[in-house]
Amino acid sequence: MKAIACELPARLGLPLSRLHVPDIRAEVIRRGLVASISDTTIWRWLNEDAIKPWTHRSWIFPRDPDFEPKAARVLDLYAGEWDGHPLKSDEFVISADEKTSIQARIRCHRTIAATARHPMLVEHEYERGGALQYLAAWDVHRARLFGRCEPKTGIEPFGRLVDQVMTAEPYRSARCVFWVLDNGSSHRGKAAVRRLVEVYPHLVPVHLPVHASWLNQVEIYFSILERKALSPADAASLEELAARILVFQVRYEVLAQPFEWKFTSADLTKLLERLAIRGSGRLAKAA
Repeated sequence: MKAIACELPARLGLPLSRLHVPDIRAEVIRRGLVASISDTTIWRWLNEDAIKPWTHRSWIFPRDPDFEPKAARVLDLYAGEWDGHPLKSDEFVISADEKTSIQARIRCHRTIAATARHPMLVEHEYERGGALQYLAAWDVHRARLFGRCEPKTGIEPFGRLVDQVMTAEPYRSARCVFWVLDNGSSHRGKAAVRRLVEVYPHLVPVHLPVHASWLNQVEIYFSILERKALSPADAASLEELAARILVFQVRYEVLAQPFEWKFTSADLTKLLERLAIRGSGRLAKAA
């Protein structure tokens, strides 16, 4: 029964995307494994091994041939190392990215605060008040935060964020400032590296491999921002929305501490080895 629960429905000849307990029960009976069985019994047996085929989780298998060395450089920076040497006191690590298309939603009826009888009530319908882009840079080891709202993303808006950071102390006079970046169009490739280094020779762009946003620490802050200030994203105008974002940024930085990042380059190696074994096993089974 557990083996059936761990199969894809298509391999069982079923026109389903996921298996639920009644589907497993019907398949077990159809195969003659038991004459009858209750849904409760099946659920209890599956629960013993935490098997939940009715749930699913999206994932992306690493496709960059240099995924490990690129990601390992970033993880070593988080751990305070570069090329096998500890970072010096005047070397800093910045994690930066854009949070795009944040909408100002003008509710058709005002939002009603929570009471003892009901939660906060938010009108479903709204008028679109436009959208803005929020660019942010997070100092990984010092919990310092920089950000700005722009009407659109691109090379020039990102350049303004870089200027905002690199003209402030201690980054202006630092020995080296490492910028952890994804492969967004405003800061990817050799042209972007050349453009940044020409203005700030002590800036070192460190690009993540493709599909590795989960290794960019600023994404953690974006998640906090989304939960605390943008859900729901009620705002009478883009100006009001931008003000809320920037005031939250100040509020967060006052209380912020560096994230307790525990995933190391050694952990990455183990994970990729495990994925390789899992992937080769699935390929062999499919063959």
